[in-house]
Amino acid sequence: MNILFLCTGNSCRSILAEAIFNHLAAPGWKAMSAGSQPTGTVHPRSLALLARAGIATDGLYSKSWDNLPQAPDLVITVCANAAAETCPAYLGPAVRAHWGVEDPARAAGTEAQIDAAFATAYRILRRRIEAFLALPLAQLQHDRARLQVELERIGALSA
Repeated sequence: MNILFLCTGNSCRSILAEAIFNHLAAPGWKAMSAGSQPTGTVHPRSLALLARAGIATDGLYSKSWDNLPQAPDLVITVCANAAAETCPAYLGPAVRAHWGVEDPARAAGTEAQIDAAFATAYRILRRRIEAFLALPLAQLQHDRARLQVELERIGALSA
């Protein structure tokens, strides 16, 4: 099953979610990330945070939703802008959910405060992904309505 984490810029939150998911997921589950208006670069703090957490960063890059290797089964938006955008028709009948997370790239303040914003985004995404992976996924793959309910419930979890 393929999951797309979608954000406008595809430089922080969606990249974090892709890497965390692929680090934790069982075989047969694959995450990718993309943006409607990708920045073209992954935020260096995102890469550093993932490396400190022991999560591989090889192959992570900022990409457009126009260049996905396959159609997703699930689309999870992680920013409000992406949630409000109309996804391209080629993304098909994917189940869609919104897991909004504040953008750490917009954090201001001291280095410690900015690092804390990235750490918070990471913790929220990891908690939600762990909650998703704890679901009876084999059953939910065939029950779109229940899957939708569970995705919405998980999207409300905080750090």
